[in-house]
Amino acid sequence: MKIRVGFGYDVHKLEAGEDFWLGGIKVPHTHGAVGHSDADVLIHVICDALLGAANLRDIGFHFSDKDPKYKGIDSKILLKDVVKLITERGFEIGNIDSTICLQQPKVNPHIPAMKTCLAEVMGIDEEDLSIKATTTEKLGFVGKEEGVAAYATVLIQKHA
Repeated sequence: MKIRVGFGYDVHKLEAGEDFWLGGIKVPHTHGAVGHSDADVLIHVICDALLGAANLRDIGFHFSDKDPKYKGIDSKILLKDVVKLITERGFEIGNIDSTICLQQPKVNPHIPAMKTCLAEVMGIDEEDLSIKATTTEKLGFVGKEEGVAAYATVLIQKHA
């Protein structure tokens, strides 16, 4: 069996009046993430980690922010396409471990819905997807509530 690991990191600015999409669900908040797509930082890091593990570059390579067809796109569509790319190369997802860094709103109450949503999109068991949340103790751009960051590590495997 061939096993590979990938890592993803992403940040998005938060602005008042924007919808806040996180982990495939709309999280109620006064501020939302800004980006070319729906700016779902958690999905973006999972995409990058999966692509990296399969040696397929990154999300920007496959879904350029210069391409108008991706303007405002639901990041779940991008994630589904990434999973298709890695499965076409014979890989399957072993597990995903992710962390969201956000001062406000509190993420923990939304994690079960995020896990259900993302596991369904990727065709994996919820037990193979870990989503954690932390603050930065009011330090840096996350602590000042200017942005959101996320990290993900994935394991993919290919049977010989």
